[in-house]
Amino acid sequence: MDKFLLQQQVLQRLAQDLLQAEQAMRAAHETATHEENIAENKYDTLGLEAAYLATGQARRAEAIRQAMANWRQWRPRPYDASQGIQLGALVCLVDSDDRQQQLFLGLNGGSMKLLSGAQPVQVISSEAPLGRAMLGKCEGDEVSIQLAPTRQQFEVLRVY
Repeated sequence: MDKFLLQQQVLQRLAQDLLQAEQAMRAAHETATHEENIAENKYDTLGLEAAYLATGQARRAEAIRQAMANWRQWRPRPYDASQGIQLGALVCLVDSDDRQQQLFLGLNGGSMKLLSGAQPVQVISSEAPLGRAMLGKCEGDEVSIQLAPTRQQFEVLRVY
């Protein structure tokens, strides 16, 4: 799997998310400022609620823009077994039921599921519990995380 192509897919998805956030922001702004939504009494809050929504969508759009800038500048490095799994690693984990999953350890703001050919790849941040647990691990190591009442364990099969 090509890390550069995965990075490009993340950027494309973030661009789509940004477009949707900006459209939602514009729609909420139009609702908030439309003359028919001027409050007639203290209980008429549609315009105010739409303004809050527009503000939230503007913040979301800015967070996506920042994530896109970070993902554009970032260059994933090849796996170095002496350092173990680091940011940019493409990892194949297997659980106790022999189910395999591909994970791409990326930057914040890019958590999503992608396809590399027909293979699903989950992009996670090193801030996610599983991402943190994988840092420094090598092929053959166990990775364990606590999710609610259960502990999940995985084995690192391959790292690229």
